[in-house]
Formats: sequence, structure tokens, C-alpha cells
Amino acid sequence: MKFELSKIILGVATLLLPATAFNQLNGALVNDIIVSDNYELFIADAGTNMNAFSNDADGDGVKDKRDDCPDTPEGVAVDENGCPVDADNDKIADYLDKCAMVPGLAKLNGCPDQDKDDIADKDDACPEVPGLARFQGCPDSDGDGIQDAMDKCPNMKGLDMFKGCPDTDNDGVDDANDKCPGTEAGIKVDALGCSADADRDGIIDSDDKCPDTPKGIKVDMKGCPADTDGDGIIDTNDKCPTTKGEGSTNGCPVIKEDVKKRLNFAARGIQFESGKATLKTTSNSMLDEVVSILKEYTDYNLIISGHTDNVGGDDMNMILSQERVDAVKAYLLSKGVTPTRLTATGFGETKPISTNDTEVGRSQNRRVELELVIR
Repeated sequence: MKFELSKIILGVATLLLPATAFNQLNGALVNDIIVSDNYELFIADAGTNMNAFSNDADGDGVKDKRDDCPDTPEGVAVDENGCPVDADNDKIADYLDKCAMVPGLAKLNGCPDQDKDDIADKDDACPEVPGLARFQGCPDSDGDGIQDAMDKCPNMKGLDMFKGCPDTDNDGVDDANDKCPGTEAGIKVDALGCSADADRDGIIDSDDKCPDTPKGIKVDMKGCPADTDGDGIIDTNDKCPTTKGEGSTNGCPVIKEDVKKRLNFAARGIQFESGKATLKTTSNSMLDEVVSILKEYTDYNLIISGHTDNVGGDDMNMILSQERVDAVKAYLLSKGVTPTRLTATGFGETKPISTNDTEVGRSQNRRVELELVIR
């Protein structure tokens, strides 16, 4: 704390004071008598800071009346005008300048950015070419996420697996090495990017013994049309691809003549109670023979047709014929024949094979017909 003892305006005369009375330069503490710049005389105690009396508010060694920056932070080096030193003249004081010896930008803390990519040159791996922060200032010209220095095709978007080069048809062969860059999606290709399966049968050409197989034809492991049963008829045209047959029956087994006779004999032996759909017991052995034939010819289905004579009404005969073939079908099912292999249809009196004017003719018209057909 200081207090004014007296204020004496000194004239031209010289006032002699002890050397310990004041310190004009560095604001050191004095013991008693102080003479200010305008010759005012004060007495201060030993705790007084002299900056207040030397007119240098920021203590930078430049008196306030000559200090252009009177609020300079303590300890900051200043020039003759009392302002913080700016060695590179970029208007950023050295104490705030991360690149104090090179002119720079305020937004980069005084550091330069010669390629104007907002990355300071000191942090820029490619300071002369605009780039991206993720690549330390180096460019990715084609925007594929691979920096140019690592990109074999820097001006075309590409894939990392091909070091930045493209694969336009997505066949796994980059365009630079692809001799067939327009291959359709899903087609297997060779090392040159060309179709490795010309006929598109799933067998690559190098392993395909039949490289020109028509589209849609089922092939074997060698790429040739499959013939599962080895009967010389390819599966695509074979109605019975797992059973050897002949061309006349579209690859199905030919029904032997003796089998046809057995089937016709069985059909003629199927009998019913008069005017009813109840099978006579003598019919059982006949139908068992039919079951045996169906087991032998597994690629064939059975058509069961029922017929009557013209005795009675048309509607009644139609109903009776249907009930009778249903009875035949039920018996065969009971013996384990698959339902999908059997078709039963009653035709009533609509399809006679003989005259209805005689008893013999009418008996011939009352019949069940059995026919094997390829599935």
C-alpha cells in the first residue's frame, strides 16, 4: 500500500536523493521515497509494485505512452512498440503461432497450407496436392476409398481386391485383365473373364464333353445329356428316366404281349352281384393279378373304365358303372397300390362294344376295362 505524504512540484533545481529511494525500470520494491516522471514526490512502503508508477501497465518494458499493445500477456516477448513479436509477419503472434518462422493461416494456427486442402503442410504427406485428412492430405482422385499412391487405376473407381481397378461385369476378373468385360451376371468365367461354360449347363468347358448341349437339357457329370437308366434316351425326353425302355414308349418299358393278355384276362374275370356294385369273391384272384402287374411296371398308371348294357335308365346305369369301378379301385388300394396311379371312370351305357339287342351282346357290354398308361 502506498500513501501520499506530500506532493512537491520540483523546478529546474536538482533534488539529490539516496540511491535506494527509487527504481525506475523494473517495478522493483522500494523502501521509502519515490519521484515520478513528472517530478511528483511520494513515500511508499516496502510492498509497493513500481509498474503503477513507471507507466508500464503490462510490464513488458515499454512504457504505456509508447506501447501499442498495453495488454500483452506476462512473459511474452515484444517488439519496440510493445506488441508480441511476429517473426514471420503473418499477423499471428509468435506465442500463438505453431509455425512461427513461416507465414501461415489463422485457421491453421499460423501454419501454411500451400495446396489449400485445409491440412497444414507440416501434417500433410502430400503438401503440394489437395487431399483428404483420412489419407494425411494425399488425394483419392476417383473417390473409391483408395488413395492415389496405392491405386493402380487412380482415375477409375475400383475395388480394394484389385488395388483400385474396376471389375465392370462383377465376374471376379478386373477389367484390365478381362477379355470379356461384358459377361452376364452369374456366368462362370475363366482366368481371362470369358465364359467358362458356353452351354450354361453347369459344367465348365474344360470338363465338358458336350459343350454345345442345348439350353435346358439335363446333363451328367461330363456335361452331356443325362441318360440315367442308360437306355439311349436322354432324361429330358425319357418318360421313365430311371427305368430302361424304348423309343416307341418314350423311354418306358414296353409292355410285353403276355402281360397284356394277363391284364385283359383279369379284366374279363371281374364280376359283380347282379344289379349291384359288390364284387364277387371270384374277382379277387383277378384283381390280385392286376396288383402284380402294377408292381412289375412301376412307371405305368392304371385306367379303370366301367360300362353297362342299356337295361334300365341312363342315369342309373351311369351311377352303377361308377360305383363298380370305385369298388375295383378300392380293392387295389387295399393291396397297397398308390392312389395317384389309379383313375376310375364310369361310362354307363354310352360306349357299347356289341349290340344290346341280344343277351350275348348285352353281356359283352357289361364290362370293366383295364389299361396301362405311362405316368
